Amino acid sequence: MDAYLISRFSQPLNGIPTVQEVADHVKVSPRYLTDLLKTLHGVSTQQYIHNQLIETAKTYLSTSGLTVAEIAYQLGFEHPQSFSKLFKAKTRLSPVAFRQSFRD
Repeated sequence: MDAYLISRFSQPLNGIPTVQEVADHVKVSPRYLTDLLKTLHGVSTQQYIHNQLIETAKTYLSTSGLTVAEIAYQLGFEHPQSFSKLFKAKTRLSPVAFRQSFRD
């Protein structure tokens, strides 16, 4: 499932993967997938998708020269502000501050 999510984040025209899409990919119901992830990782499918998205974003921010907006679009966000808001909610740092922590 992780490999699928990572590959999906490289296809920005399709947007952010949905719970239904991921469940279809692993051939289980959305409810079963969420129950499984809650048991194994303590998070819902949506939270798992967001966590994987943030890890991918951290990689882009720390290793690429792409702008924050370019990264947001690459990950499937329609609006860079939505990406920045989610990133800050999950990491307590803005994408720019996270990137700067690698340059200091």
